[in-house]
Amino acid sequence: MEIGFLGLGIMGKAMSMNLLKNGFKVTVWNKTLSKCNELVAHGASVGLTPAEVVKKCKITIAMLSDPAAALSVVFDKDGVLEQICSSKGYIDMSTVDPETSCKISEAITSKGGHFLEAPVSGSKQPAETGQLVILAAGEMALYEEAVPAFNVLGKKSFFLGQVGKGAKMKLVVNMIMGSMMNAFSEGLVLADRSGLNPHSLLDVLDLGGIANPMFRGKGPAMLQDNYSPAFPLKHQQKDMRLALALGDENAVSMPVAAAANEAFKKARSMGLGDLDFSAVFETLKVLKHSS
Repeated sequence: MEIGFLGLGIMGKAMSMNLLKNGFKVTVWNKTLSKCNELVAHGASVGLTPAEVVKKCKITIAMLSDPAAALSVVFDKDGVLEQICSSKGYIDMSTVDPETSCKISEAITSKGGHFLEAPVSGSKQPAETGQLVILAAGEMALYEEAVPAFNVLGKKSFFLGQVGKGAKMKLVVNMIMGSMMNAFSEGLVLADRSGLNPHSLLDVLDLGGIANPMFRGKGPAMLQDNYSPAFPLKHQQKDMRLALALGDENAVSMPVAAAANEAFKKARSMGLGDLDFSAVFETLKVLKHSS
């Protein structure tokens, strides 16, 4: 099977590389075409536009940074819509709001094409190792056709029903993750300020009921001021904003998530947006140094 892949950021690059390594033929596109070079060295072909990729491939996957980018590759000149048809499937794995996903779905299906949203839970390392969790919704037949690719990209795929449910699930997951990261950061600073060894806190947490891979993976790096981006902070803040909008829509009070969003916004104002989302820790360290 030949698969098209649009978007070669941190996630898209790792995912398309996994497909290549597992025997798939892959045609890639990225807004900055030079990002395709490493994939070409591993056997990928390059499409000069999203439309060119769709024309060549039966199934095209997109992994883009935000709703604006997801809409652009579909609706702009030389976009997906120019070549989508009844024999083509389009799978958007970007994290977007449900409304954006539904808008893309309607446009694809109005041309006779087949659509699936499939955002993922997991960041750089799970993408590289094929350990993502795929949250799919839309056309079941396309989901079943994509399962061989999903089995390479992830450790588990869920089919959640109609378009919009994948987006909602991803926003709920990332809202919880962002809120947890803020509480974790506060705990590390509180331990340090009250005379405890933060490294000991990490050891204690890892043996208790709230042990989890995020604390285990991020904590030691945070204590070394290492925020190499697995999941950029600006994208985490975008997801918090979209999750809060989903809360507004459903009249759900979310004071913890709202406070976490403000912390991520403060981190962005400090110029930390391109660092890992764990760099929200720095907002608390600034408070410490100014006291």
